[in-house]
Amino acid sequence: MYKRILVATDGSELANRAVAHGIALAKALNAPLSVVAVTDIWSPFEMAHDFDQRKKDPIGTYEALAATGAKRVLDKVAEMAKAQGVDCTLVHVADKRPADGIIEASKTAGADLIVMASHGRRGINRLLLGSQANEVVTTSKVPVLIVR
Repeated sequence: MYKRILVATDGSELANRAVAHGIALAKALNAPLSVVAVTDIWSPFEMAHDFDQRKKDPIGTYEALAATGAKRVLDKVAEMAKAQGVDCTLVHVADKRPADGIIEASKTAGADLIVMASHGRRGINRLLLGSQANEVVTTSKVPVLIVR
């Protein structure tokens, strides 16, 4: 069946359901598990909004905060996996759109399954907010398991 599983997480409650499902699947299949957290690029809008001339390195500050947040999310997943007796590789992909980072991580890990959550937004909300899960589903070369 699946030989290498990648789980994507942002640390949200919904993503934690996908993480739990991915850990259980990896355990049942005795498959290696990789877990990715992707931190987005600091957008020009955020840069303009958050710009503070007193800060010497606002981009460096943003990147450090993003890395700290990703580490916190990934460390929590490592604890969840360890409690289930599953080893996992933790991956932080920085400065990428989430869908792009997930696809990149799946290729790097050699994953043959991606597990992730979807908010399941519909209608105008989906159009306005986009759907990272939909983008992963439509661009991935490997199967994607969506957990709600």
